[in-house]
Amino acid sequence: MDYDDIRSSNVPQGTRSGYGRSRRHDETAEKADLAFVAQTARAAAADPGSSVDYADDVIYQIVTDRFLDGNSANNPDGELYSSGCSNLRKYCGGDWRGIVEKIEDGYLTGMGITAVWVSPPFENVTSVDSDAGTSYHGYWARDFKDPNPFFGDAAAFEGLIDAAHDNGIKVVIDFVPNHTSPSTADGELEDGVLYDDDAYVASYSDDPNGYFHHNGGTDYSSYEDQIYRNLYDLADFDQQEAYVDRYLKDAVKQWLDAGIDGIRVDAVAHMPPKWQKTLMDVIYDRRPVFTFGEWFLGADEYNRRYYDFSNDSGMSLLDFRFGQEIRQVLRDFTDDWYGFWDVLRETADEHDQVVDQVPFIDNHDMARFTVEGGETVNTDMALAVLLTSRGTPTVYYGTEQYLTGGADPENRKPMPAFDTSTTAYEVLSKLAPLRQSNPALAYGGTRQRWLNGDVFVYEREFGDNVALVAINRSREWYEITDLYTSLPPGSYADVLDGVLDGFGTTVNGDGSIDAFSFGPQTVCVWEHAGNTSEPALGRVGPTMGRTGHTVTISGEGFGDVAGTVTFGSTEAEVVSWTDARIEATVPPLAGGYYDVTVVDADGAQSDAFEGFEVLTAEQVSVRFVVDNAETAIGENVYLAGNVHELGEWDAARAVGPFFNQVVHEYLTWYYDVNVPAGTSIEFKFVKIDGDGTVTWESGSDRQYTTPSDSTGEYVGDWRT
Repeated sequence: MDYDDIRSSNVPQGTRSGYGRSRRHDETAEKADLAFVAQTARAAAADPGSSVDYADDVIYQIVTDRFLDGNSANNPDGELYSSGCSNLRKYCGGDWRGIVEKIEDGYLTGMGITAVWVSPPFENVTSVDSDAGTSYHGYWARDFKDPNPFFGDAAAFEGLIDAAHDNGIKVVIDFVPNHTSPSTADGELEDGVLYDDDAYVASYSDDPNGYFHHNGGTDYSSYEDQIYRNLYDLADFDQQEAYVDRYLKDAVKQWLDAGIDGIRVDAVAHMPPKWQKTLMDVIYDRRPVFTFGEWFLGADEYNRRYYDFSNDSGMSLLDFRFGQEIRQVLRDFTDDWYGFWDVLRETADEHDQVVDQVPFIDNHDMARFTVEGGETVNTDMALAVLLTSRGTPTVYYGTEQYLTGGADPENRKPMPAFDTSTTAYEVLSKLAPLRQSNPALAYGGTRQRWLNGDVFVYEREFGDNVALVAINRSREWYEITDLYTSLPPGSYADVLDGVLDGFGTTVNGDGSIDAFSFGPQTVCVWEHAGNTSEPALGRVGPTMGRTGHTVTISGEGFGDVAGTVTFGSTEAEVVSWTDARIEATVPPLAGGYYDVTVVDADGAQSDAFEGFEVLTAEQVSVRFVVDNAETAIGENVYLAGNVHELGEWDAARAVGPFFNQVVHEYLTWYYDVNVPAGTSIEFKFVKIDGDGTVTWESGSDRQYTTPSDSTGEYVGDWRT
């Protein structure tokens, strides 16, 4: 999300003009329709790997405008553009062609990068605000279905997809379904204007159909307030409005058809969570790709809803708990390895599938990891930890060049160089390939082997594969004794070849390593890639789907001859089978949660992946509203019903708690709920207090037939 390029004032509620500005800097420029060049079959055939499983990948996050200007002909002119990037709030010329150049000349592949995450690719507003600047970052969308002409046309985007796939790299786009652009009181921008494939739809002050929320700006006082009020002065979509719902889903389908391999969803904490689940259903039905959301957390911030969203929405999350903690330990030195180990344990416990999360050390919404005038070795150490930890590591462009910068826009400076001899580049180039050659780094759990405030020795293990990592962040020497490992007996070289002063080691027959002196600011990585002979299930993705959807099961030891995959006790159709990856289709099952297991051709069975969610049918979002529901202190309203999505009458699985402050106010309660489309459902509203006491409303079960293709609403009075 672009947090700091937008103002912190509430959106004005009055009307004003200004939405009819020029749509692009050159109206005569040739622009192909993305739908015209979409070639799903071609994209799928050229896919460099699984578009769902990123556990062994390394993502490189690029602010497209700041990476490399590959085609100066598509640069904006006039006040939008800053020659030499002297004004960091204006366009500087980076584009998709520049990314292609750095793929094709080996800069990205030499670093071991296997996925690039690019700025939102669609057309943004072209006005300039005297304070906030321009939309160079891509988060001020105007038309979600047209490419940003300053990044390139549709053919240029297709060229990026082709070049990436030809070099074994996946392409992830940023998608921004929360908002369009700022609506500012001074009128310098474009009033949150929205277009649909070149056709004007609405603006914030010209919104007769209610496509935007008009509830003022959020003060973050509650989850409800964050969802149904505007984030700063950004024109906030009402995803429950039928046109907006269809528009956003049609747009994401169009980009999927263009051949992308992944999606990062912006501002997931600011949209109805169950509507986002319907969005994920659309994505997985169209073309399943790895999808992760941005739920910003500050340092030391714990949020129960953050984990609930990760486990229920069908998408993963940027791992802010990891990212903020590693910055405290290796950048700011406000915490130590004990705190880091606590975060690793917390996230492993709270996430249903922690290997699906996306850790990082810096990004476009926080100060750069490398501090001006500071020691670059801290960045080197952080990258080593990042690439050997659980989850899919993401490296922010320029971190390997020790790019510095504080708050936005200083953290989005142009790429300073493409030097392949920096220590950080070497660390990445040595550890990124290890994630693909040793499944312990992709799928293994994390075990603490030796720990104090300055030294952390941790082990990743999966099947017969092991990686042991030792790091001393301090300037002191430490004597390491009583260190044990799961590495088989033998001698091991440092995978980093001494780049961070590491050294080899010897493991004794009992798994011990003899006492040794561990020097300052040193990192050692020792590994053993085994040959797991029985099925070891590392990851399942997506973690929800409908009957007939394809699911990828990753791990090791499945064998080269197909065995069986079961969901619960029902056997699935196997689409493809290798020793490390299986694709199977969800069998005909009622909605619910099912354990997924693999049995190889010799009859050996894996441990189960618990809780794969089978959806009842295609999902739509319905707003359920109940009037005159009086509650006692600590009591909330929920919804329970006869389908899986409503808990199958189990009050412990009832949907909620409902809201009662913004769209409707107490005694009226409301909640946007994902339910099966075109289905006659039965349900009741219930009250549940803090002790878990359930009060069902009286009367017969309510009945409602859900919409077949978009959103709906049900309104009723509480029955006493």
